[in-house]
Amino acid sequence: MYLDHPKITATKSDTEPDRIERINRVYGYAVGLADYLGNTGFIEKISRLHDHKGNLIVVWWTEPTDAEKNCFLRAWQSKVGDESPRVEHQIEKSTT
Repeated sequence: MYLDHPKITATKSDTEPDRIERINRVYGYAVGLADYLGNTGFIEKISRLHDHKGNLIVVWWTEPTDAEKNCFLRAWQSKVGDESPRVEHQIEKSTT
C-alpha cells in the first residue's frame, strides 16, 4: 500500500511542536470523515497542510469539492483542532 501523504508544516513549530501534532490529528480526522463518506481519492488530492497562527491552510493538487473542504473545516473546528472556522484552501500552482 502506497500513500503519498501531504507535507505538514507549522509556523513556530521549532518552539511549539504541538502545532505539528495538532495538524496530524486534524489530518487523520479529515481523512476518516472522507473515508466514511466514501471518498477514495481524498488523500491524493492534498499537497500540503500548514498551521499559520491558528489558521489551517490546506493546499490541494486539484480543486476540492465542498464536501472535501468541509472535512477539514469540521476537523479544525473539533476538539482535536483549533476549535475555530479559520480554514483556507489553495490550489498548488503548476511549475510547468
